[in-house]
Amino acid sequence: MKTIYLDNNATTMVAPEVVEAMQPFFGEYYGNPSSIHKFGGSVHKHLDTAREQVASLCNASPSEIFFTSCGSESDNQALKGFVRSRKSRARIITSTVEHPAVLNTCRALREDGVAVSEIPVNEYGMPDMDAFYQADIDSDTLVSFMWANNETGVMFPIREISEYVKSKGGMFHTDAVQAAGKIPLDVQEVPVDILAISGHKLHAPKGVGIIYIRDGISLEPLITGGHQESGMRAGTENVPYIIGLGKACELAKNSLDRDAGHERMLRDKLEKALLKKCPGAKLNGDPGKRLPNTTNISFEFIEGEAVLLLLDEHGISASSGSACTTGSLEPSHVMRAMGIPYTFAHSSIRFSLSRYTTEQEIDTVIEVMPPIVKRLRGLSPFVKE
Repeated sequence: MKTIYLDNNATTMVAPEVVEAMQPFFGEYYGNPSSIHKFGGSVHKHLDTAREQVASLCNASPSEIFFTSCGSESDNQALKGFVRSRKSRARIITSTVEHPAVLNTCRALREDGVAVSEIPVNEYGMPDMDAFYQADIDSDTLVSFMWANNETGVMFPIREISEYVKSKGGMFHTDAVQAAGKIPLDVQEVPVDILAISGHKLHAPKGVGIIYIRDGISLEPLITGGHQESGMRAGTENVPYIIGLGKACELAKNSLDRDAGHERMLRDKLEKALLKKCPGAKLNGDPGKRLPNTTNISFEFIEGEAVLLLLDEHGISASSGSACTTGSLEPSHVMRAMGIPYTFAHSSIRFSLSRYTTEQEIDTVIEVMPPIVKRLRGLSPFVKE
């Protein structure tokens, strides 16, 4: 059975071009890029090229790009590095729908005595800007808002938020893990100070990411040791994966508009069909301000995990907005923060597409999904015949 993979916000297939670019660095070019000899130096040149490729994706300077192991590490570097640089003066403002890499880190810092504020969101998953504007922001404040939500695809007004933060003298960090490779990122047009990207969300391998730190911004390192990454992140660089990330960023930049158009067309087709053919279906999130590849739909009175299991029997991979797959009976923190009614929040399904998704695959999901919803709704004790 062929897999129809619609869980690209969880992870993506490594692009064939990326695999090809990585291959020589597992064998032929195995030198340590920090070595003084020519063999190591030749590897370092490829590292420089990858740094330039990543920088080009977000219109940054290569000197502002630092390689990490993943988006979570990058977010931790941003938050903890800021707190360590400001010590007891540090304050953080974030939102209630951030990825756990940010939200749980902020809450851990709060337990350590850091002042942390969480800005609520409205029913569409957009931040309450009135509440945000009432927050105190100064030079000891880090504001951390995601560029796009991983569950709903909702895109925050990052330009407006970052410009306001800068006008108050604060520092701005964004988790751009879901946005990178799907929409334009330009740190020259949007005054972001710190930005996180994860490779496996844009067709690079798992285990590599970056943190962008604008020139002039001072953060304390999270991992100390050697001089790698200009002293910002110790440890010998994961060269093959960094090369892969660089290639993936180059591919993403070159095909950004084409990929977005392709994904949006297929997403809209899927979304329109499911909302029409499945009674009790509801779209979660802002209908317009979303990533082109993401739709999150709830099917009232049925269990999201049951939907996923039945989809899996047809070879269809998607994900649930409910945290029940991790052993919790509660809907996800994103659905709860948006105030989605429990009967809908517990049944939310996220379909996330990629450049490799085909129209035939979408047609199959449209064919399979309505009978699944009808079957499960017929078993629900909450639905009256």
